[in-house]
Amino acid sequence: MTATSAPPSAGHPRPGVEIRAVGPDDAAAVLDVVRAAFADRPVLDPPADALAENEESMRALLARRGGMLALVDGEPVGALVLDPTTTTMYLRRFGVLPAAQSRGVAGALIDAAAEAAAGYDDLTVVAREELPATVRFWERRGFREIRRSSPVVELRRPLRAAVIPAATAEAMRELGRSLAGQLAPGDLVVLTGDLGAGKTTFTQGLGAGLGVRGGVTSPTFVISRVHPSEVGGPALVHVDAYRLAGFEELDDLDLDTDLAHAVTVVEWGEGLVEGLSDSRLEIQIVRSDDTGPDDDLDPRRVVITPVGPRWHALSFRGLG
Repeated sequence: MTATSAPPSAGHPRPGVEIRAVGPDDAAAVLDVVRAAFADRPVLDPPADALAENEESMRALLARRGGMLALVDGEPVGALVLDPTTTTMYLRRFGVLPAAQSRGVAGALIDAAAEAAAGYDDLTVVAREELPATVRFWERRGFREIRRSSPVVELRRPLRAAVIPAATAEAMRELGRSLAGQLAPGDLVVLTGDLGAGKTTFTQGLGAGLGVRGGVTSPTFVISRVHPSEVGGPALVHVDAYRLAGFEELDDLDLDTDLAHAVTVVEWGEGLVEGLSDSRLEIQIVRSDDTGPDDDLDPRRVVITPVGPRWHALSFRGLG
């Protein structure tokens, strides 16, 4: 098997999860994971196609474009098969062993699949409508339903993204200011990045572009702040989810009462806020690995990924 690196998010790396690209020779290992993962799911009528796979059929699937195997401590715990069709990359036979769930394995597999699908427009999965939790799993990871033919639901996630350099704090503010011109009431922006990467600086620029009242500072100790508009536009709801333990605590903030009328920016929100809206902008701020202690600049790269139908017409021109 050939090792490949699954790009971890800047704010929430997935330590201990190794992703390997696999081919036909690894059919047995992939089949073992797929069988165990699908056997743990509720019994369906008709049964899931994955349960009918054998080593020969799995070998044929992997022969087209290969697949991914996730390992923890060297043991296979997750798998998927890549199936390219025209402009989209289907993820087939996606499964994670029950004992390895909630350890970042699924997210690492999706990240690796997105990297492998470079050149395609989007990722697509097929789920069963009798398993609403599974459908919700994909929705929270940026997939949206595009068609339904009982008993299956097809969901798709666009892969379009822009990488914009921001060498200074002012450049980071200007990027936020220029993006504000494309935001509207109800929009959700999810910010990730290391401590000090520039998330609040970016939000200051965004607030300036929206024309809101009050200085935008880190809301760490109050969790959320609301900045009303001074120009008749949407308010800015600024949330720091760093100290929140899960979606339940976030839901207690009653953010969705503001979402329809405000632009909501959530720092450290990855993995928590996906359920708030079917569309969002995921903005990841990545520091340069080449900066030395005596350098005058600490350049960042800002990765902007539009997720969901709201952003299909987003323009990257003029940003930064």
